[in-house]
Amino acid sequence: MKTSDCDILIVPGYENSGIDHWQSRWERQLSTASRVEQENWGAPDKDKWAERIARDVQRAERPVVLVGHSLGVLAIVHAAPLLAPGKVKGAFLVSMPDVERPGFMPAIDRSFAPIPRDPLPFPSVLVASRTDPHCDYEKAEDIAYAWGSSIVDAGDAGHLNTESGHGPWPEGLMRFAGFLKRLA
Repeated sequence: MKTSDCDILIVPGYENSGIDHWQSRWERQLSTASRVEQENWGAPDKDKWAERIARDVQRAERPVVLVGHSLGVLAIVHAAPLLAPGKVKGAFLVSMPDVERPGFMPAIDRSFAPIPRDPLPFPSVLVASRTDPHCDYEKAEDIAYAWGSSIVDAGDAGHLNTESGHGPWPEGLMRFAGFLKRLA
């Protein structure tokens, strides 16, 4: 599958992805990409976020590929049961946060936990770092297997965001291109 064959829906996490974040760069670079906007990026509401994803998937004119980062990954997973069967062709998921961890960010809606463990109804890949401050690699790997996702070990990469030096993230774009190719 080529980017021109699908609608790419970018799903940022808590507080959105800034202008230099790889998700924002991809949104500008990929002509069929658009962001799933949220009513309040600083006060995530699981149900509202999932409903926005479902609404944007429904409105898409082509098959959909979802690209989630951080809390956006969990929003996608919570939205999965709401999505029309067959409309989403795949999900590229990066840096899932462990919202089940005791004391995890108080601003995050507790209803994002527990993390769903049902298999996703579409192909997916979860990119996880060995040094993500928001999720241990072993937890990400366990969840990926539950979802039926391929796991990608990003090594010592932090949270794979601007702060960890992943503004442009060309390796991620190459991995995404490879993922799309497998969806064809």
